[in-house]
Amino acid sequence: MSGPLKGITLVEFVGIGPGPFCGMILADLGAEIIRIDRSSQHGRGNTIDFQHRSKLSLSADLKNPNTVNEIKKLLKNVDGLIEGFRPGVMERLGLSPDDCFEVNSNLVYGRMTGWGQDGPLAKTAGHDINYIALTGALEAMGRKNETPPPPLNLVGDFGGGGMFLALGIVSALLNIKNGGKGQVVDAAMVDGASVLMSMFYAFKAAGFWRDERESNMLDGAAHFYDSYECADNKFLAVGSIEPQFYSVLLEKLEISDPKFQDQMNRDKWPELKAVMQETIKQKTRDEWADIFDGSDACVAPILSLSEAPEHHHMKARKSFVEIDGVIQPAPAPRFSDTTTEIKHSSVKAGQNNDEICEKFDLDRSCFS
Repeated sequence: MSGPLKGITLVEFVGIGPGPFCGMILADLGAEIIRIDRSSQHGRGNTIDFQHRSKLSLSADLKNPNTVNEIKKLLKNVDGLIEGFRPGVMERLGLSPDDCFEVNSNLVYGRMTGWGQDGPLAKTAGHDINYIALTGALEAMGRKNETPPPPLNLVGDFGGGGMFLALGIVSALLNIKNGGKGQVVDAAMVDGASVLMSMFYAFKAAGFWRDERESNMLDGAAHFYDSYECADNKFLAVGSIEPQFYSVLLEKLEISDPKFQDQMNRDKWPELKAVMQETIKQKTRDEWADIFDGSDACVAPILSLSEAPEHHHMKARKSFVEIDGVIQPAPAPRFSDTTTEIKHSSVKAGQNNDEICEKFDLDRSCFS
């Protein structure tokens, strides 16, 4: 398998959400990921679990001390691990950082949690919506005088979690290459999601951001940065911030009212938005998409999961690929000298027990 991380091997202790997502990102970039599945799940799994694509699977009973010893033999010969259990679980299994560093001092020990490895909430349960609630991100989303909507778990789990863990692991691997040693990467979603909010905290510090939903340029208050319903009850995304792009927007909408020239006057935004709503409602989404296609108005049709892979730009870039008859997002980012690819679909738990045990000289009887 090609990719910039070719030659890197990591062990991923099976979990849900951001941990497997991190493993998928690294596998897409060429790393060999060995997924440790529970022995109770042996033979189970499906090919459409995209987060486990390109990974190998070893099923194991981590409560068996003999199996844990064999896992340590495996860890001796890899570059890092990914685990997403609550703090203390790996320690109870005998696979704490100290345990693992004893067998491999250059191991990158990636830990994925919501609250982090320490702090008052570290050992409590939570989900994406809870983690981003503490960062200021959730409160900033949604319409004025409405409750913040439950967002897709992109900000906490995947953006603030899995992607930060992937960056942390690659950074720690580079540190070893530069003469450093193995270390723990503590990736907490509350930390990562907070970093994702950096620009908005900067806006607030500068007095540019009002701490109230739908009161700012980027949260739906501005008429030139919002979503609009079309004649067919589908939607259009408008993001015409810069004056040169805003002028194209007005031209394509055939709006000549002088009031629209005072673009940044917040007091006029509600009135101007009402006019735009009425204007955009006169045509279907696809009619508007044709009008704006290829222009600098910063306007795009809002597509469904079914529609997105069929958009002409996404198809031209091959942003989606078909593997085993199933459409899925292609690996990203892209590199000029190394080719990223999906090696294969997700395998069943334990499907690679024999080859992994043979490759790393593990006791096959400890894995089932």
